[in-house]
Amino acid sequence: MVRELIRDADLLSRKSKAATAADKAIAEDLVDTLRANTDRFFGMSANMIGERKRIIVICNGPFFVTMMNPKITGKTRKYTTDEACPLLENSCTLERYETVTVAWQDMEMQDRVTILEGFQAQAVQHLIDHLDGKLV
Repeated sequence: MVRELIRDADLLSRKSKAATAADKAIAEDLVDTLRANTDRFFGMSANMIGERKRIIVICNGPFFVTMMNPKITGKTRKYTTDEACPLLENSCTLERYETVTVAWQDMEMQDRVTILEGFQAQAVQHLIDHLDGKLV
């Protein structure tokens, strides 16, 4: 189900809680909502639809990758960038990493590890910041 996007900075600045197998419906709604908004977003975090759970979804070509409980476990090549958040319509200068290793669980709660580079790495760092209550 496509959900309404949350733009309230107070709600978005609250840390998310660990996702469990019981949160699969939230993850499915997040995919539906991202699918309906791919013209504006490369990825979304669950708090963007009002759910304080550690779930993100990113586009990978025509596919959507759902990451439950994503955590950056490695990072290389730090750089400074100006980054905008289309949800909050703001921007700031911050440090990111060109390559990140992300540990996460799939929708069946199986452990996965992914190495992302470039724009995908930057987007996942941004979305994990959202889960941590950091507004970008």
